[in-house]
Formats: sequence, C-alpha cells, structure tokens
Amino acid sequence: MADTTRKFKNALLSSDPDAADAISEEYLASKTALDFAEEVVVKALDEIGDGWQKGEYALSQVYMSGRICEDLIDKVLPDESGLRKGKPKIALALLNDYHALGKRIVYAVLRAGGFQLIDYGRVEAEDLVTRVIEDKVEILLISVLMLSSALQVKEIVSNLKNAGHKVNIVVGGAPFRLDRKLWQEVGADAVGYTAADALHIVHSLEGGNRND
Repeated sequence: MADTTRKFKNALLSSDPDAADAISEEYLASKTALDFAEEVVVKALDEIGDGWQKGEYALSQVYMSGRICEDLIDKVLPDESGLRKGKPKIALALLNDYHALGKRIVYAVLRAGGFQLIDYGRVEAEDLVTRVIEDKVEILLISVLMLSSALQVKEIVSNLKNAGHKVNIVVGGAPFRLDRKLWQEVGADAVGYTAADALHIVHSLEGGNRND
C-alpha cells in the first residue's frame, strides 16, 4: 500500500497523468475505487500539500497534482456511482480571495473520499449566505487567504443563524494556521490545516460530531 502511494505521488509530482492512470488500473484490479481514493489519492495529495508548505515542492506541482486527481476521480468514481455519497449536502467556497489552490486540493480530496459537493468558487460573504440557504447546505467549507476574509466568517455565521439555517462551518487557510484560536473567535464549528483534515472533519460531522 505504501509503495503504491509513493509511486502515485511521484507520478503526480512529475505531472504524468498516464502513469497515475496506470497505477490506478493496477490497484483497481483487486481493490475498489473508494479504497483507491481513500488509501492512495487522499494520502498522496496530503503529502504533496504538506511538502509544498515546507517548501519542498513547486506551486505548479501542487496545482497539476490536484488537476490530475480530479480527472482521475471523475473517471473511477463518477457522480452516478453508487459509492459516492450525496448526503450530507456539502459546499466549498473561496471567500473573496483569488488564490484557489488550497480549495482545489480540498475539493479533490473530498471527491476522492467519495463525497459529492457543490463548488461555489470565489464568492462574497452576502452571496454565500444566500446560496447556502437556497441549496440547503449542511456542511460548508470556507477557504480564505487574507485575515480580512477570515473575519467575515463571523458575519456569515451570524446571518445564517439569524435566518434559521443550521449548517456546520469548517474553515481553513493561512489566517487560521497563524492564529490557532481564530476559528473559534469567528464562530466556526471546525478548522482544518490540511486537505486530509477536511476529509476527517467531514466524516466526523457526518456522524453528528463537533470538531474541537
């Protein structure tokens, strides 16, 4: 298992979708698509994301890794697959900022974990509240780059509460890594520091638990 993950990770870092596809086909000869997603894709992406934060990998490598994995997951675990989870209803948003790399990796990891989710892309706070209510989202993941955006989460939490919409809010991004108490100050239900954290948190919230 560890050797497969290592090979897959190297294929991603080399931006080699054909090699990644070959590894997936070999793995799927004896395992399920969900096993491949959780045991190989999620672990490889998490290691790459962690390596980027440590300065070991280039931004382009992280970006291409996410793109390759998104395409591969769509192939082996399509939306119509009976293995993909449609519940709880999950949405992912980039609040105000334009740097979508972190969101892209979280999206790929959650998709690899078997979840369906709505990708709102870049969105303003007011529009996000409206869309979450309209779509009846149950778990909302918010990615931010700037402190000003992170502080707007408090307003989003308040507006959703005043509207009577119950939703678990998970936050992530640079401001929350720098200030490990900030997520509590803005009223979020959980914080994730890596893409793998996001998957674990969603699994936890899926079972009705709160991450603290």
